[in-house]
Amino acid sequence: MNFRVPDLEERQSSAAAAKKAMLEKFRAASADPAAAERHAARAAVHEARLARMAEREAAKKAREAELAAEAARAAELALQQQREAEKLEAMLAAEQAEQEAALKVEQKAARDARYAARKAAKKERRRGY
Repeated sequence: MNFRVPDLEERQSSAAAAKKAMLEKFRAASADPAAAERHAARAAVHEARLARMAEREAAKKAREAELAAEAARAAELALQQQREAEKLEAMLAAEQAEQEAALKVEQKAARDARYAARKAAKKERRRGY
């Protein structure tokens, strides 16, 4: 049974050695040219990704502008068709009003003729011939 609890000095020295080893490992990793190459490759990938995102955003804006223009053209076309339909309706209404006015004139003429015929018949009956 050789179990022994390290004293304070041993613990401090082992912690300092561990810190020193970690620092040396970090310095070696940061001075490594392969790490710099990896970092440069990552930066290039990031720049390419940003460029693709910008292209997609520009294409999206162009597509939205095209859709907005198409919607404006469709709205203008619908407005024009509505105006034409209103003109046609107005023409039909005017034509129908003319027909109704002509019918009323004809009906009045027929009524007046019947009235005149009744008057003439009554006059003839009074005179006796």
